[in-house]
Amino acid sequence: MDGFPFLTAILLAPVAAALIMVFIPRDEGKLIKCIAAIGTFVSLALSLYVYFSYDQSVGGLQFVERIPWIRDLGVSWFMAVDGISLPMLLLTNLIGFAAVFASWNVNNRPREFFILFMLLVTGVMGTFIAHDLFIFLLFYEVVVIPIYIMVIIWGSSKRVTKEYAGMKLTIYLLIGSAFLLVGVIAMFMKSVGIMGHPDMSFTALAEAGKQLSAFDQKWLFGLMLFGFGSLISMWPFHSWSPDGYAGAPTAVSMIHAGVLKKIGGYGLIKIALVFMPLGAQFWAPVMAVLGVAGVTYAAFGALAQKDLKYIVGYSSVSHMGYVMLAIGSFNLIGINGAVANMFGHGVMAALFFSTIGFIYEKTHTRWIPDMGGLARQTPRLAVAFMLAAMASLGLPGLVTFIPEFTIFVGAFEVYGGLAVIGIAGIILTALYVLRAGANTLFGPPRDEYNHLEDIHGPEMVPLVVLGTVLVVGGLMPSLLFDMINSGAKDIMAHVADVLKIGGVL
Repeated sequence: MDGFPFLTAILLAPVAAALIMVFIPRDEGKLIKCIAAIGTFVSLALSLYVYFSYDQSVGGLQFVERIPWIRDLGVSWFMAVDGISLPMLLLTNLIGFAAVFASWNVNNRPREFFILFMLLVTGVMGTFIAHDLFIFLLFYEVVVIPIYIMVIIWGSSKRVTKEYAGMKLTIYLLIGSAFLLVGVIAMFMKSVGIMGHPDMSFTALAEAGKQLSAFDQKWLFGLMLFGFGSLISMWPFHSWSPDGYAGAPTAVSMIHAGVLKKIGGYGLIKIALVFMPLGAQFWAPVMAVLGVAGVTYAAFGALAQKDLKYIVGYSSVSHMGYVMLAIGSFNLIGINGAVANMFGHGVMAALFFSTIGFIYEKTHTRWIPDMGGLARQTPRLAVAFMLAAMASLGLPGLVTFIPEFTIFVGAFEVYGGLAVIGIAGIILTALYVLRAGANTLFGPPRDEYNHLEDIHGPEMVPLVVLGTVLVVGGLMPSLLFDMINSGAKDIMAHVADVLKIGGVL
């Protein structure tokens, strides 16, 4: 199969499914859902093939597809994967496939819902495998429109209206992308002056970045830090995130928490850090401080919540603080931990939101004081909830434990006391997660919930798929870390070269 465009096929499978749905009558809900499941399954299967076919001993970019597109701007259809992008691509397709089944009971305009969801998944995938900066931004903007429409039509929230949640989410994403766009344009113009010709590929811009002055790298990295940091819900630019989670339908919450935020962390590592290492070194302490602030602030915020979605929403902001701390550590072990934590948190958060979606469908509430004893009526749902809860607090044996441990090691090596404050966030996580589980699932059962049916059939798919990844990734961490390390080593070697050129090392 040499020469087969695997990455383009992975991108086009959901698009093909969406095109087929256009011609399906709107009342054929079951057929529409099956087509969506097939489209996401094809992407998942091809992603697994690419993941396990990647030669880690060679490293670098593989499965490369490059076709010139806009020659005057140096834009090309440049698709490729490495040890950093492959876990994110696999994560997107795991969650995308599971989210289809988490939305199996959507009966309000299912054709439009799943068409938009296919476009959303495609946009997120594209950001992780595009190695041309213009194409990256194109896919990033593709993500925003489906999310807004899906939240305002299929969303639900009691604290704020779904229209407010959708608008707030979209505005924050666009504000971040505006700063990012300024940084990208400035970087592109400076690269043209350095190279003498336009080229928006990551490899060309990384080489041009070696010749940027320290001053230019610092202010350019600052722009990208604000842009990507807003997307990763960096404190204090995080307030859109919990409201966005609460207002979104289950599938969007799964994608939002599972992979959309990770575009911010991925962009900081693959774009900002690689293009501007001197700028990254300058801003590293700021990222570490903001990361720890986000960990603690959002953890206390989660403790104050009584809505299940808001608890997991603030929890996600807190966990992304660990990613910021890891990137701010500015070392190999920190980068490994950041990427691995993004993968582990993505699986955990997606499973969490799928279970909360099922709880809401069955009880018509997410308000914890109105629940209790649900494990009696829905034991399989309780297993899924508690598995996600244990992963959230970093239980050994699950995929989230070693990434967090790695982050703390990398951060303690550089910041010491600051890392200790971050570690204390685990205690707060245990408090709000265990309290939510105890008050929702256990205690005296309520008579009004005696009629509840447990999850079954298609509803079991998120538990089986995501739960399996949580356990297998925890018991066999080398499947994830060996891949990530093959990409992180190349990045940090490039960073070291630039720092030597700049006279820092």
